[in-house]
Amino acid sequence: MNQPVPLSSLEEGQEALVGTLCAAGSIRRRLRDLGLTDGARVVCLQKSPCGDPTAYLIRGAVIALRRQDASTILMKGVKAHGADDAIHRNSRA
Repeated sequence: MNQPVPLSSLEEGQEALVGTLCAAGSIRRRLRDLGLTDGARVVCLQKSPCGDPTAYLIRGAVIALRRQDASTILMKGVKAHGADDAIHRNSRA
């Protein structure tokens, strides 16, 4: 079974499911408001040249998260995936 990994460790094109939010308080609420709830599918679309922030596809929306915030989200079921395919698949939904 796959060990949970921080969202910040996903590479471009990888996807995973949200497992645990380790953030607290207002940051935790904000992440949940962005759609980062248990079992939500997230695709890493693009990392900025310096690696911060990173763009993720979350419930059909592209969201940029700072590495500090993304590291508080533990992901499960990481698999390789084409980021372009994820955008097209969600645009048809």
